[in-house]
Amino acid sequence: MPNSSSASALARALVDRRRFLSDAATGLSSIALLSLLGRDPLPTAAGATIDPARPYAARPPHFPAPAKNVVVIFCAGGVSQLETWDYKPELLKRDGQRLEGGPAVTFQGPAGELAKPQYPFRPRGQSGKMVSDLIPHLAELTDEFAFIHSLTSKSNTHGPAENFLSTGSVLDGFPSVGAWVTYALGSENQNLPSYVAIPDPRGVPQNGSNNWGPGFLPAAFQGTPLSAKDPVRHLQPYGVSASADEAARGLLTRMNQRHLEANLQEHKLAARIASYELAARMQLSVPEVTDLSSEPEHILKLYGADDSANPLKAAFARNCILTRRLIERGVRFVQLFNGAYASGGELNWDGHDKLKEQYDKHAAILDQPAAGLIRDLKQRGLLEETLVVWCTEFGRMPMFQKGAYGRDHNPDGFTCWLTGAGVRPGVSHGATDELGLKAVEQVHPLYDLNATLLHLLGLDHEQVTIQHNGIQRRLTDVEGHVIRELLA
Repeated sequence: MPNSSSASALARALVDRRRFLSDAATGLSSIALLSLLGRDPLPTAAGATIDPARPYAARPPHFPAPAKNVVVIFCAGGVSQLETWDYKPELLKRDGQRLEGGPAVTFQGPAGELAKPQYPFRPRGQSGKMVSDLIPHLAELTDEFAFIHSLTSKSNTHGPAENFLSTGSVLDGFPSVGAWVTYALGSENQNLPSYVAIPDPRGVPQNGSNNWGPGFLPAAFQGTPLSAKDPVRHLQPYGVSASADEAARGLLTRMNQRHLEANLQEHKLAARIASYELAARMQLSVPEVTDLSSEPEHILKLYGADDSANPLKAAFARNCILTRRLIERGVRFVQLFNGAYASGGELNWDGHDKLKEQYDKHAAILDQPAAGLIRDLKQRGLLEETLVVWCTEFGRMPMFQKGAYGRDHNPDGFTCWLTGAGVRPGVSHGATDELGLKAVEQVHPLYDLNATLLHLLGLDHEQVTIQHNGIQRRLTDVEGHVIRELLA
């Protein structure tokens, strides 16, 4: 053995007694920690342990639930409540006036004068609720909806506000509501993803995949993006026959199973195998569900998918038909986007400069297809067990922006609605002030909307949690209350 003077610093460290004892203690504690972590492969959700080899298996809710599935229609860009669902006759009276004591500067610059709703409102259905002519097809369904007119957000910027609506946090990296739901409940269909996100034909929303990401939940629970225009790609291997592909998958399954039996604590391996097996089943199921050629003419007409004069409307209508087909086949959570990324209001509902001109286009794309989806779910009996949520990340200001014909962002008071399983129809809950500037009655942060969504699925939002960085995390953070006035 060389003497200490000729040994390297690394060699001296290796033979140093104190260093050896310190490293041994640290190593043993690490082994103990790994042993503890290995006992429970994944946390529990809704009282059921999640098997990494079967992460999509259906799990029971906390209590009996009216809803089994969810459709979220997410209108990106911040839809103006004042042009759609929240009638403010005082704005008609004060059109063109300055708002005394109002904000001199809003999100994008100086505030202009108060501006009346850009579309007429009229009473609808048995309830007589005033709804805008902008959305005549959806307006016909007013009696089916439960409105929340007093929602608030934590951000007036599109990306963080989308995050807050979709994940309960303005920051990136948190699980989406669909990921939380599939983590808690799994799926009733083992041949399709439990959670599907359908981007708008014009593109993805401002914060993209954060809206359907798994955050710090296991990756198995992230949403799968696909649409009628862009189904899942590369499902079939190129240049390989179906029989050869099936034989190769059979061999791979046997090899994986043998390796897993020899390494029972390899939970990531089990999850990866489950993912590959789902992908294999999707080779058969996804082409079938995304093939709309079997849909009859009267269904295409109901949704507006036959509208040759408006190809964007027809494309969004096909996404709505795809949504119904996914729900029919037991997909747990479908997130349907209307509107894409920030573009001066050209590709989404962000109406800063020329609100009416842009809303004419956006409403024509949304209205008939979304109404057709709700009608179709109802006529097939699917609405009895499907919750439909219409939402947007924030609302708009009652005044126009100075020198423009559009409204700035408003996170202090806006509208969303629910319909379907477990929802009390014909309800209008909460209110903004007489001009629609701020929520003033029964004010609800978006945490409450998500708590209510989970409740309708039979989940206690305080109990759907996961340990992350020493904190017991949940969708509603340390807040959230179920809006019981909306429940049937």
